[in-house]
Amino acid sequence: MEDNIKKIDPESKEFQEELKKTIKFTDKVIKQFGWEYNPDPEINQSIQFGLTRNKLIYGKRYCPCFFVTGNKEEDRICPCKPAIEKEIPQDGLCHCGIFCTPEYAQKHKKEEIIEEIVHTHSRGLNKEECELLLQKEQLDGDELEALIEARELGMIDFNLVDVREWMEYRAARIKGTDYLVPTTSFYQSLEQLNDQKDKPIILYCHVGSRSAYCQRVLKDLGFKHVGNLTYGIVSYPGEIERG
Repeated sequence: MEDNIKKIDPESKEFQEELKKTIKFTDKVIKQFGWEYNPDPEINQSIQFGLTRNKLIYGKRYCPCFFVTGNKEEDRICPCKPAIEKEIPQDGLCHCGIFCTPEYAQKHKKEEIIEEIVHTHSRGLNKEECELLLQKEQLDGDELEALIEARELGMIDFNLVDVREWMEYRAARIKGTDYLVPTTSFYQSLEQLNDQKDKPIILYCHVGSRSAYCQRVLKDLGFKHVGNLTYGIVSYPGEIERG
């Protein structure tokens, strides 16, 4: 089976010389389109290695995140047409992840700063950082605790919703929970929130599975932004109420 595997030695002189050319190529692409590199240097290095590998194997810098089929209509040569016309203009980032808009890069850098602050508790978040954190669709316990503290300070506003059952809610719930919307009576209980679709919502359950499902439902129902406590109440380090 190994006989069918194309082996390229990244330490070889041939590869290293071609890698230098690839880096010059991606630098040129960045300048030509006004893009930036992904703030994560490991992603950029990985894609540059992949482009170099494909250049040595196929003679062209095909996008390393896709198969090379030999079909000119399907095979993507970097920078590929979908990235130029759709992915970067719409998502801020190409599929392979190496190229992004300046706005995406700046937002990513801010998110890294927020993550460090939240998890090291080095200082409190400012209003802009809180608003950016509130936009995340998946939150961990530290992030939710920081948002609840910010809400108490009047910096942001959102609804915190427990989608577990009444008996679970009575046994233990996150302090600051605004609504109980059990999955067994979800649509009926949700009526109390129908006039608040523009207000951000954060959902939680026991371990994050029920709330993830409800998150998808609320999006389909037109709620503007719905976040989810990824690992549920069991991962929450903040204050818990009982009774």
